[in-house]
Amino acid sequence: MNIAWKLAAALVLGAVLIGEASADRTAGEIVRQRCQKCHGLEGRSSDPEFPKLAGQNADYLTRQLANFKTGVRTSKRMKERVADLTGGEMRALALYFSEQELGPGAAADTAAVERGRRIYFSGNSANGVTACTTCHGPQGRGAIYLPRLAGQHAKYLAAQLRAFRDQSRSSPNMVMHTVVENLSEPEIEAVAQFLSTME
Repeated sequence: MNIAWKLAAALVLGAVLIGEASADRTAGEIVRQRCQKCHGLEGRSSDPEFPKLAGQNADYLTRQLANFKTGVRTSKRMKERVADLTGGEMRALALYFSEQELGPGAAADTAAVERGRRIYFSGNSANGVTACTTCHGPQGRGAIYLPRLAGQHAKYLAAQLRAFRDQSRSSPNMVMHTVVENLSEPEIEAVAQFLSTME
């Protein structure tokens, strides 16, 4: 093979590799096409049925997207939206949302917020409820695979706590099932309202 043919072959191979490397859609494209209707363009959803994704831990978001795709976490709506996403696209989405700013929500019931604060930081020894801060931290920002709860919609948080309590939402290590099994309805509402006011 002469030098001209070698050069042509190298150029073709390079073009193919570049095409493969850039095959993933950008996070911005995916957000505009699939995410913004429910979660908002910058992850600050206005509908409390849908979680705010802005400021969420990137590793946690990546894992949840993968869980929706594989069926570990069930949601017909989410499964349809992530079905064809690559690992790189899911990671890009997670990083995009994690970098957005999220502020606290407004408190609806100051007495409930104060009760929620006590449960979050101290638990409730009377019914065996562990303090939430043990895992989610004093600022409610979680850790590598634990979600940020601070600033989240109270309605969404309460719904997720109930789902863990009745075990309709699964968790890989099932810790949340045990943590919330003794939470009463007023306690769930109080913790959710408190968290929604955190920054």
